[in-house]
Amino acid sequence: MAEVIEGHGGDLALAALRAYGVGEMFTLSGGHVFPLYDAAHKTGFPIYDVRHEQSAVFAAEAVAKLQRRPGLAVLTAGPGVTNGISGLTSAFFNASPVLVLGGRAPAFRWGSGSLQEFDHVPLVKPITKYAGTVGDTDAIPGEIGAALTSALTAHRGPAFLDLPLEVVFSSGEAAAPGAPAIPVLEPDPDEVARAAALLASASRPVIIAGSDVWGGDAIDALRAAAEALQVPVFTNGMGRGALPPSHPLAFAKARRPALNEADVVCVIGTPLDFRLGFGEFGEAQVVHIVDAPTQRAGHVTPAVSPAGDLRLILTAMAGHAGDRTDHQEWIEGLRSAEDAGKARDAEAMAAETDLIKPARVYGELRKILAPDAVTIGDGGDFVSYAGRYLEPAQPGTWLDPGPYGCLGTGMGYAMGARVTYPGRQICVLLGDGAAGFSLMDVESLVRQRLPVVMVVGNNGIWGLEKHPMRAMYGYDVAADLQPGLRYDEVVRALGGAGETVEKAPEIGPALERAFAAGVPYLVNVLTDPADAYPRSSNLA
Repeated sequence: MAEVIEGHGGDLALAALRAYGVGEMFTLSGGHVFPLYDAAHKTGFPIYDVRHEQSAVFAAEAVAKLQRRPGLAVLTAGPGVTNGISGLTSAFFNASPVLVLGGRAPAFRWGSGSLQEFDHVPLVKPITKYAGTVGDTDAIPGEIGAALTSALTAHRGPAFLDLPLEVVFSSGEAAAPGAPAIPVLEPDPDEVARAAALLASASRPVIIAGSDVWGGDAIDALRAAAEALQVPVFTNGMGRGALPPSHPLAFAKARRPALNEADVVCVIGTPLDFRLGFGEFGEAQVVHIVDAPTQRAGHVTPAVSPAGDLRLILTAMAGHAGDRTDHQEWIEGLRSAEDAGKARDAEAMAAETDLIKPARVYGELRKILAPDAVTIGDGGDFVSYAGRYLEPAQPGTWLDPGPYGCLGTGMGYAMGARVTYPGRQICVLLGDGAAGFSLMDVESLVRQRLPVVMVVGNNGIWGLEKHPMRAMYGYDVAADLQPGLRYDEVVRALGGAGETVEKAPEIGPALERAFAAGVPYLVNVLTDPADAYPRSSNLA
């Protein structure tokens, strides 16, 4: 006889969540969802609370990204859910399996004007893989199972369920949830063979690997395919670190000559979006490998586009038995360009200037970050430099907002990263503009004893807007912040620690103090407002 679980709606929900590997709850307290808190409290299920609902969703997304399993945010009805919309949208663009459980005004009084009465589902449906309202207490485990199965099925993404007040507070019973069964999409073997043959026979092939390679647990398969076919690899998003920087096929600085001269560009697990010039690589043939047919580009016609489980595709490509072209000369040429780029970067990262250049900040960070440190980027201009100067040594250690480009991820991502890795360095890189979105949640980190290091590149402007606007119009508006603002004092007021750095030689010692502090610590680096990342002139 099947095991039956009994209890209020929170008890039934938690049983289903545990079955799918959910290990913690991120939330901001709200009366509509009290039974979920009660179920967690009674069973020792960890609860982490924040000061703004977006941070709860971003924390859940960080867990989903780093651990490749569902992250959970619980938000109260109405404004609780709407405050989490940016986090949900980021998770949608990032293919992150986040489940948001929302409170909901009671169904039996719907239309009477209950507190925070709002129909969330039409709002979140376009940015989720699964969205619905649970109509009966007994149905809660089944609905959560369906939502999480959808979230975990490629192409992964967020799911949303709201629970009317009387549904979640009432008692019920249901069959105990079994182990999740997530379908695996088998690729077309002919398309995989064609993709492998194109790379093997090309004179100047390039691989670009993105976040879905990490999310699909295909890192080892990527390395095997690259090594078997001898193809240089560039990465973006959470694909970074897929090959360690010392690997002979790992490249980062030679991207421009590689893409300008390649005859086959194979993009794996990332969209052909603005980050990749919309998939326009001159005369090169494009191979686009995706984890689901829905991810095939509609604006580009690739030579071939295998769709399916990335491990299966890349493993099959590694076993390609057909003809191969010798790529050694091509690889050696790119290595020369790579070495030249690294030399230029080394000079920039050691610059002794009166006004600190962002490159120098990253030069000092590289000296202190451990190989398994989790680095989080929350910003525009300042974080663009991070993408250039920091090279993750391991996969699954780089978190940025992704293609949606939403600022404010920093403290939520930091919370999720610290919960995931209690013993690692967690370093959040913030522009001073981005700091304004979530810095209040340092209080949440302090109160729950979750130490992280924050580095603010403080140039007193919105760098990605001020410089382009001046170039276009000869003036700028709405692009200035307070110069020299003491963000470190904000953190101290919230119970953390920090300091302001005005001279380049002070950066290294400040970072050492920050990582040794054992509390949330902010290093506020005053940087040159005239120094703008080159991409700031590109509004695409």
